[in-house]
Amino acid sequence: MFKHMKEDIQTIHYKDPAARNTLEVLLAYPGLWAVWGHRISHFLWHHHCKLLARWLSTVTRFLTGIEIHPGAKIGRRFFIDHGMGVVIGETTEIGNDCTLYHGVTLGGTSLNEGKRHPTLGNNVIIGAGAKILGPITLGDNAKVGSNSVVTKPIPENTTAVGIPARIVKQNTLSTEIASKLFTAYGVDAVTPDPEATAINLLLDHIQSLDQSLKNICKELAAQDIHICTKVPKLDDQELENLEAFTQNQAPKDSTQ
Repeated sequence: MFKHMKEDIQTIHYKDPAARNTLEVLLAYPGLWAVWGHRISHFLWHHHCKLLARWLSTVTRFLTGIEIHPGAKIGRRFFIDHGMGVVIGETTEIGNDCTLYHGVTLGGTSLNEGKRHPTLGNNVIIGAGAKILGPITLGDNAKVGSNSVVTKPIPENTTAVGIPARIVKQNTLSTEIASKLFTAYGVDAVTPDPEATAINLLLDHIQSLDQSLKNICKELAAQDIHICTKVPKLDDQELENLEAFTQNQAPKDSTQ
């Protein structure tokens, strides 16, 4: 038990550069309190003290803002950063070395008894505000971006973002290396934005259609057929701002 507690403290030092010393971790990290409280309530839950387990879980939620059902199964070195608003359902299963940020929900979508909450593999990272719903599985080293809504399984070594969540990145590193890397909030600077990608594809398609239309009008004009009307030109500044948006840059001020 004390070995696991030491691991929990070491995990916070590794994953949060704001943690200056062990005393600060013990006094100022409600995520740690929630995990330790859950270990006690989980023990009580499986030793015929379900009411006491639920009461302790409720007290822990009052103190930390983190709700973990005592029936949830949680592995070693589990880290909840910031923590407020985290909800972990009864039949949730979480592997080792997983990280959750504030506002994450591991929820169920069924009123039936039995398995109805997510299963997380090892080294899974779920960004702030993400919702993982239903009895789905997130594979080892999977990452979910902030505010995403996941309702389908996520394979191992992949990153998913969006509503509904879509896989946007395949981790090409070996599992052994990937398990040693930590990416805060589950995404990094090179993770593609699915909205920007879609806009870029649409812009390319529009440009292709525009060129095709010009070619058609040119051929018709050669046959003395003049039915093409002049298409209004797009504002260059607006195009630059749109391009800047798709590349995650600040748009220019058109009033300057």
